[in-house]
Amino acid sequence: GGCQLPAEWRPLSEGCRAELAAIIVYARVLALHPDPYGAYNYLPWQRDPPGGPQHGAGGLFYSAEIELLCDQAWGSMLEVPAGSRLNLTGLGYFSCHSHTVMQGYAYFFFLRMDENYILLPHGVNFQEAIFPDTQENRRMFASLFQFSNCSQAQHVLSFSSDWEIQEDNRLMCSSVQKALFEEEDRVKKLQQKVAALEKRNKQLRDRVKKVKRSLRQARKNTRHVELMNRKLSEKLSSAGGQIPYINSLKQENSHATYLKV
Repeated sequence: GGCQLPAEWRPLSEGCRAELAAIIVYARVLALHPDPYGAYNYLPWQRDPPGGPQHGAGGLFYSAEIELLCDQAWGSMLEVPAGSRLNLTGLGYFSCHSHTVMQGYAYFFFLRMDENYILLPHGVNFQEAIFPDTQENRRMFASLFQFSNCSQAQHVLSFSSDWEIQEDNRLMCSSVQKALFEEEDRVKKLQQKVAALEKRNKQLRDRVKKVKRSLRQARKNTRHVELMNRKLSEKLSSAGGQIPYINSLKQENSHATYLKV
């Protein structure tokens, strides 16, 4: 179960994930360098510590030297211009995911920066963080870049005519996604309340059963006591009727004895 997604996981579109990515760049891979296995890009559910079973997997993990073909996307946290060269680590074939690139090719990257200012792929929502430079992906990410500062502007600008529509879709995606999350959160809370009420209802039913059982036992005991009292009363009544007869027998016996003497 080391690669299972969280129970509440839902897939997000690339547009929605682009809004949540810390840094987005359009860059070409200049060189690849072997990288020792580390803790970068660890998914939350992976339990193997650095230096664990995957430590000896030589050649599977590497870093890349990349050159920005445009300024970073709108809203990105990276303040470097087009033409800058950066090192990107956390690449390779991991147990539950892969971040792979090839030298000489261009990609759209979702990136993040750790506490040591090291750039890593940002797999927003545990989905893909690296997109190849294809016509479809250029169209999808065309509205994110300052094209006047792109070294390959002519390739990307051809897809910028629907910028306003894409921007509207981004805003709509953000509001709709927020509404969906709020609705899922509300449903989750309602389910928790229903579960709590069902548990409380079961406890009350158990208590009612115990009270009914105690009441039946009390009634049974009362009937038993009443029966015992009735039998005792009958015995007392029967014994009270025999007392005068016994007294007369005693008197006759004593008189007869006196005469005989």
